[in-house]
Amino acid sequence: MLRDKKNDRQPVKDPHETAVAILGWLAGEPDMLARFLALTGVQPNMLRQAVNDTGFLAALTDFLMSHEPDLLAFCEATGTRPEDVQAAWHHFSGPGLSSGEY
Repeated sequence: MLRDKKNDRQPVKDPHETAVAILGWLAGEPDMLARFLALTGVQPNMLRQAVNDTGFLAALTDFLMSHEPDLLAFCEATGTRPEDVQAAWHHFSGPGLSSGEY
């Protein structure tokens, strides 16, 4: 019997939870964390406070979405679906020009 794929859909994770998971994963990847910090200008001592800033969370999700191998490595390591990262990215970054919502 074929399964109805519409009913197999899992709910999307909370965007904040996904972004915090990205930061936790980056903390275990020193080279990648250093690259992220260099790109954003955030200092390591600012990370705890920055996690409450939606702009910072947008930068976290954008960092992964901009490089598919890193995205897939994160998803594999944490059991997160790429769709959850994409949903968090859209949540924090807002609509883009390609969305038609500008």
